[in-house]
Amino acid sequence: MYEQPVLHALPPVFGKPSNKLKPKSTPNKSSVDLPAIEGGSPLRQDFLVFAKPKIEHAEIEEVVQTLTSGWVGRGQKVDEFERAFASFKKTKFAIAVNSCTAALFLSLRAIGIEKGDEVITTPMTYSATINAIIAAGGTPVFADCDRSSFNIDPSEIERKVSSKTRAILPVHLAGRPCDMNAINVVAKKYNLRIVEDCAHAIESESCGKPSGTWGDTGCFSFGATKNIITGGKGGMVITNEEEFADLIRALSTQGQSQGSWERLQNKICKHSPTRYAGFNFEMTDLQASIGIHQLKQINDYHYRRLEIWEKYNRALENLPVARPKPVDENFKHAMHLYTILLQTEKLRVDRDFILEAFTKENIGVSVHYEAQHLQPYYSEKYGYKTGDFPNAEYISERTVSLPIGANLTDQDVEDVIAATKRILNYYKK
Repeated sequence: MYEQPVLHALPPVFGKPSNKLKPKSTPNKSSVDLPAIEGGSPLRQDFLVFAKPKIEHAEIEEVVQTLTSGWVGRGQKVDEFERAFASFKKTKFAIAVNSCTAALFLSLRAIGIEKGDEVITTPMTYSATINAIIAAGGTPVFADCDRSSFNIDPSEIERKVSSKTRAILPVHLAGRPCDMNAINVVAKKYNLRIVEDCAHAIESESCGKPSGTWGDTGCFSFGATKNIITGGKGGMVITNEEEFADLIRALSTQGQSQGSWERLQNKICKHSPTRYAGFNFEMTDLQASIGIHQLKQINDYHYRRLEIWEKYNRALENLPVARPKPVDENFKHAMHLYTILLQTEKLRVDRDFILEAFTKENIGVSVHYEAQHLQPYYSEKYGYKTGDFPNAEYISERTVSLPIGANLTDQDVEDVIAATKRILNYYKK
């Protein structure tokens, strides 16, 4: 346990001119560890990729076996992966698809979202969350997040409920579970559906219940940066409702009740009837071949990220940053991201300059996320503006995600810590 720095409520400054190219003053260079961006030597010779996946021999061998089998599309490997994932998440049904975006879209279609229906979600997420709502015909309505957890605030959700609201789409950001007990209270009060965005939350649990099983469906990502992967892309929908499972599976296979693998197994030579206007969203056996073995290693990978998380917590204690909020004892955090908030009032440069400084040290970092309501498309289409969601904006302009993953060596972690200390100590006021 560690002491959490206090995040003072500052006026939002999103959109102000950046000072990233010209620090306000320069310290005595002879007395400090000079960052590479200021002319010092980079801490690393090779570039540390922000989120490089760990791929072992078992996955490679399984992919080769699949390639030589003559069946590379959706088949028995996908079936095996679905069964294993459903068992891991303690749910009845799991439907593998080609991305989490597809999983979100299909879930929204399955629960009946139509044109004009409002779906409440958070502005502190990736654009895929909002785009899935729009693609399904719904209207995204933002509710501000909590400044300490980064997750959607249940009290803000209730403030945004209208006669057009049909569903809530909470996002378990960075792997920290949302307050699903409180969200469920709101959903039941107003008879709303829940679709959980669990792209970051494969291992997450709250009150002993896995994330993704609180709502009508849970949607997961196995993209290249996630805790486990199925190649470059991949996703999964889980649900305990057979009606939703059947509809989502059919919609993912061009609206047909049986795909080519099922027809082969049942020795059916004729085409399966098309019952819906569906889509080509299936996962392939090539992807599932990787996922099967990644899932077997998920607990070991999670333990490695926990080790790195704790090293970061200790090392960054006295720097001008707010470290991640401590994990509630009733929660299991997936630790997908280790995200700090820069205390910009204590620095001579802004967040974007800090990002560039890390890059010059050959350390890959990222941003999760810039507030979506201020992205050009959403602000122009829905009329959102600066000041609408102050907590999301506060986080948006201060957040930096440091590398964390099972593939990192101890030296990689020490390099990240050294770069963070070098940069922040140099630019602190």
